[in-house]
Amino acid sequence: MTVTSNTQGHGELVPVHEPGSRTRIPIAHMRHVYRLDEVERRLGKLPSRDHESLRATYERMLEKGPDRFQVKPSGLPAMEHLYDDLPNFHEVLDDLRRQLALCTDSHDALEITPMLLLGPPGVGKTHFAREMAQLLGTGMGFVSMSSLTAGWVLSGASSQWKGARPGKVFETLVDGQYANPVMVVDEIDKAGGEHAYDPLGSLYGLLEHDTAHSFTDEFAEVPIDASQVIWVATANDARSIPDPILNRVNVFEIDMPDAEASRKIAGKLYRSIRADHAWGQRFVPELGDAVLEAMSSMAPREMRRALMTAFGNAKLDGRDAVEVRDLPVGPGKKASIGFVQ
Repeated sequence: MTVTSNTQGHGELVPVHEPGSRTRIPIAHMRHVYRLDEVERRLGKLPSRDHESLRATYERMLEKGPDRFQVKPSGLPAMEHLYDDLPNFHEVLDDLRRQLALCTDSHDALEITPMLLLGPPGVGKTHFAREMAQLLGTGMGFVSMSSLTAGWVLSGASSQWKGARPGKVFETLVDGQYANPVMVVDEIDKAGGEHAYDPLGSLYGLLEHDTAHSFTDEFAEVPIDASQVIWVATANDARSIPDPILNRVNVFEIDMPDAEASRKIAGKLYRSIRADHAWGQRFVPELGDAVLEAMSSMAPREMRRALMTAFGNAKLDGRDAVEVRDLPVGPGKKASIGFVQ
């Protein structure tokens, strides 16, 4: 999607839709995400020879300016492909569609209630978040909590610490183009850290629309407007997630797709991989029933790896069709290549 400036719209932008575009979500207007005078004041107080990283951060903020695009739907985007591609996410898609509908005929900004996608590994939670960001066209920030030992990856670390830097929320808003990006907090149930420092502490305020208006990163110490951020958290188990987080999000339990839905996902993924690669044209357009049946018990996350292995095995065997024997036969194992007796 491209946009053109509307000189009579007080800074608003008019969407120009690309042919064949699936969405009807334009860029609506610009939003200030921080105040330049506050940045200038902080920069002016820095000692001349210290805090070079902090100085560079303030100078970058001044160079980029405080205005970011804020998405505003003019109508419901086409979502049929998501219902088809993500058959086990229909409840989440229904909720997203309702929230998009609320602001299509008003001057209200797009506002999505924070969501927690709860389900087993490989069910497609992170993939859904990426698809959602693509649907909304607002870009995406990603934080994996499984490898964190402290919360400053979200909220930044004090500039007094050696090697300190801004947090992911700050960086996504300052370095990105949008005031309302999708921010994915992956595996939130695996957040570690010492008891003296809650790695999820910054989320308590960020998930509240009113307090997120003046979020202060601990490194930059400049209030930033994070109230429009669209939050998507993922988890395998809700028992280790603090109640203050659970009370601020819509929780959706995601099940593995059934066998028929898995067959459909595998078929679509095969066609997608085939279309995305020049070598894909050397293979037949559709997977055979036997392969689809063999893949129906796989988690969506496993399917792409399995298909890439199968494509390679079929190619080495000089065939233009993937067969069951080309699929991996177990964790860390490869299917047989060549003629099978």
